Amino acid sequence: MKRVDDFRLKFGKKEFVPIIVGGMGVDISTAELALEAARLGGIGHISDAMVPDVSDRRFDTSFVKDKTKFYKYNLDNSDKSSIKFDLGVLADATRRHVDATMQAKRGEGLVFVNCMEKLTMNAPRETLQVRMASALDAGIDGITLSAGLHLGSFGLLADHPRFRDAKLGIIVSSVRALQLFLRKNAKLNRLPDFVIVEGPLAGGHLGFGMDWAQYDLATIIAEIVQYLKTEQLDIPVIAAGGIFTGSDAVSFLETGSAAVQVATRFTVANECGLPDKVKQEYFRASEEDIIVNTISPTGYPMRMLRNTPAIGSGIRPGCESYGYLLDGNGNCAYITAYNREVALHPDAKTISVMDKTCLCTHMRNYNCWTCGHTTYRLKDTTRRLADGSYQTLSAEHIFKDYQFSVDQKVALPG
Repeated sequence: MKRVDDFRLKFGKKEFVPIIVGGMGVDISTAELALEAARLGGIGHISDAMVPDVSDRRFDTSFVKDKTKFYKYNLDNSDKSSIKFDLGVLADATRRHVDATMQAKRGEGLVFVNCMEKLTMNAPRETLQVRMASALDAGIDGITLSAGLHLGSFGLLADHPRFRDAKLGIIVSSVRALQLFLRKNAKLNRLPDFVIVEGPLAGGHLGFGMDWAQYDLATIIAEIVQYLKTEQLDIPVIAAGGIFTGSDAVSFLETGSAAVQVATRFTVANECGLPDKVKQEYFRASEEDIIVNTISPTGYPMRMLRNTPAIGSGIRPGCESYGYLLDGNGNCAYITAYNREVALHPDAKTISVMDKTCLCTHMRNYNCWTCGHTTYRLKDTTRRLADGSYQTLSAEHIFKDYQFSVDQKVALPG
């Protein structure tokens, strides 16, 4: 009976344990979590979501405070088009976070940064280019392009000195999305180093519509593997979404995947950035508590816990401090929904917005409890303590359980 450890992910002549810890935004995938994956011979992700705020917390900078003060005049204005990110600040914050992470790296594995195209920041092209280039400047091993088709993202990096040597990969949810990407970037003569195929059971934003349940990861993987074979393209395919055990992982590794990306089980790791009280919510969740809704301003469906505080919240848009989802015209679907409710209830002290949420503020405050479909199984991976809470786990324990377990077994903590 094979284990994940019987396989290796190959990049050129280098080999890695074929386990990638996914990039969960706003420092949920912390540097500490990514570094453990790298130390153990796999690949870990940090995220550049809201990186100025991450820098403030980690390095005592004041980027968010300064931005809030600068745009204070606009707090009561529903028009947020004047709010821009200082690209120098964005570069500084990214370099600080990435450099500190890379300086601390030990072991033979790699650390990648997850970059979301949907963080449009009122200047989609400029802000994405700065985030990616600054990460490369600071020595990141690779970049995973997520939350969007990224048809122009390689082009933004084409003149960077590390464009050819850093590992650059994309997340897709269909063979069509991969075909579009490859067609768009053919003139650059630079294939992605890896393709992560994220299925419908993944956490957070989904690359599917509300008909997500009609799709199946194994089927999508098979289509993409066959397409690459037909085109004679040697690009490692990485399966992601709903892979809960080492045996689940082996089933993909045996059928053409070069590695697996996993995240849900690491949400309850000691090294994960979620507050302990939120980790307990994940442990306690039942299958019925996990829902997919459309409250994200990005337009993507999003999977989360039913009791997520962000659902129905009517807080004032926090764009002066954050504004990461402002499109190129300074608009956001939550601002529109919020202003609608204010107009409908002019005398109300508090309002409720059910159809959208202020994703920036709620993610920053860990009040948007996004999760994978298998979150309800987390309670079966640990022990319940005398006070009724569940024991959190070390990232090493979870990683090695994936690496060495067989027969759908999950190792409980000692």
